[in-house]
Amino acid sequence: MNRPIIALDFGTMAEVQQFLDKFEEPLFVKVGMELYLQNGPNIIREIRAMGHDIFLDLKLHDIPNTVGRAMEGLGRLDVQMTNVHAQGGTPMMKRAAESFKDHNPDGTLIAVTQLTSTSEEMMQSEQKSSLTLDESVIHYAQLAKDAGLDGVVSSPLESALIHEACGTGFLTVTPGIRLTEDSTDDQSRVVTPSKAHHLGSDYIVVGRPVTQADDPVARYAQIKEQWESGEE
Repeated sequence: MNRPIIALDFGTMAEVQQFLDKFEEPLFVKVGMELYLQNGPNIIREIRAMGHDIFLDLKLHDIPNTVGRAMEGLGRLDVQMTNVHAQGGTPMMKRAAESFKDHNPDGTLIAVTQLTSTSEEMMQSEQKSSLTLDESVIHYAQLAKDAGLDGVVSSPLESALIHEACGTGFLTVTPGIRLTEDSTDDQSRVVTPSKAHHLGSDYIVVGRPVTQADDPVARYAQIKEQWESGEE
């Protein structure tokens, strides 16, 4: 069972350091736009020097040439996982995969399908999609697989459908994880770690339930135990 990925919902390296120093084991952490854009590539080097693995979550979405050149740089940063947005299209995803893997052949490249803050109502009223939310997620997952990516970001609720459509080796990396007592914050499609286990998620991503807990180490251990055992 893969370790839970902890989203570092901070703005400075000092806050990151203070949080990570609480743990006596190497973590798999997510560096998102807030942290990366305010601190630059050095934040990656500093966290890696502490022994932690990194999912760099920037959701690149631009023309193929721009994304390809950006991925060349990210591939040199020694991140274990990074992503693009599938809505950028197949040529963009292919170029991203080629550029990233050239410099980081062991790294994992995934694509965002639909954000976990997107609801069925938003799909219809704002995106004006002729597809349902599930159909849209599966469509983007299949495009990502055909483009040579390793998996997708999705809700845990879609993991089984994605594996059915794309195979069990195609990864599902799933945010929207909350314990029963947690607030859902700004996410619409959320489940518990044990539910994600049974739904077939390959990775879970957890942020505020750990980073804002009174005892982050104990909360992480609770989430990890539920994720690995599949029991509440």
